[in-house]
Amino acid sequence: MSNTLEIESTVNHLFRHQSGKMVAVLTRIFGMHNLELAEDVVQETLIAALEQWKIKGLPKNPEGWLFTVAKNKALNLIKKQKNQILFGNDETNILLSSGYTAEATFNQLADDDLIKDDQLRMMFACCYPDISEENQVTLILKTLCGFSTIEIAKAFLTSEDTISKRLYRTREFFRENKISLVIPNAEEIKSRTAAVLNAIYLLFNEGYNSTHSEELIRKDLIVEAVTLCKLLTENTNTRQPEVNALMALMCFHASRSESRISAEGEIILLADQDRTKWNTALIEEGILFFNNAALGDTITSFHLQAAVAFEHCTSPNFKETNWTTILSHYELLCKIQPSPITELNRTVAILQVHGPAKALKALNAIKEKDKLASYYLYYSTLGEIYHRLGDPGEAEKQFGIAMKLTLSEPEKRMLASKIKNLYPGA
Repeated sequence: MSNTLEIESTVNHLFRHQSGKMVAVLTRIFGMHNLELAEDVVQETLIAALEQWKIKGLPKNPEGWLFTVAKNKALNLIKKQKNQILFGNDETNILLSSGYTAEATFNQLADDDLIKDDQLRMMFACCYPDISEENQVTLILKTLCGFSTIEIAKAFLTSEDTISKRLYRTREFFRENKISLVIPNAEEIKSRTAAVLNAIYLLFNEGYNSTHSEELIRKDLIVEAVTLCKLLTENTNTRQPEVNALMALMCFHASRSESRISAEGEIILLADQDRTKWNTALIEEGILFFNNAALGDTITSFHLQAAVAFEHCTSPNFKETNWTTILSHYELLCKIQPSPITELNRTVAILQVHGPAKALKALNAIKEKDKLASYYLYYSTLGEIYHRLGDPGEAEKQFGIAMKLTLSEPEKRMLASKIKNLYPGA
């Protein structure tokens, strides 16, 4: 049983790290209009890995095994259906005209440097301007990041059915319009960068604070998000100030990972974290990216979020945190990119600066508050406000609602602890 669980864990891990690369290579071969076909081949490959590795054990080179099997499945598909399906474009159709050239093309595109290039192509192809930003981000999370529809739905605070429909409509758009898999020119890049960065940050957030995993922190997702963002920082056309700002933000957040969970797997809140466990090398790296982000002439939401994270990372302790500066950052963030979650974060800062009464007023004034109806942190924040107002009964009620809304076991235990602490000595 333990061996089976190990195999399943390895396949899931590889799915996160390799599926995006495999889809990128296969889509370069098949064409964006055959995106679903590329995804199907990758899915079949991962199923084959799960079935065969349970019997034969892990191969010496799991990543190489996956690419070889995906290549063979794709070549068989091309041979069987090349007269029924238009693959790629004129150039790749020539390369796929015989088994020899097709296999050579696959082998060439499996080179690490070319895979990086294909991942960049995929990121920006997914952000085609005629597709809504919501659909752009959804597609990146599904194709390049290996998110399930359930995970994407939770990230967007919406239903799984809504996400499935978005994916279907977007794939149909690529199929009908036969969109090419190319990195846009310098003028087009800026308009597409926001959606790419939003997808990467959603991936990072799922790793930093998993929505439904037994583990609160999923380091594999954090690594994948940082890897994708680094691709953007390493390309002269995509090295925008907001890209550096996001890298800074992720470095600052990731630096605190080791202090967020106790040896027993319990959540340690920011006020109680041992700051000697914070990764100073990551903080310093974040500061370098943050300085590079300042070279532009615009301020984005990632600049402001990184500025908030910088204040936390450079404060000697929780008590001396500059909450007034943090609140000012959130005030500006609410102006340039208003959202219910941003307003909720602003409320937390108001709680620290002005106290619970003003925080409750700000919470009740959140625009589109109904969108937070299924968001556990809204009720957790409300519970904390009522606790500080001296109303343990109402605080317990709100913490209880939050417990029902989160699927994370560590978060459930943390909220249960908050309820217990409402009645000291009981």
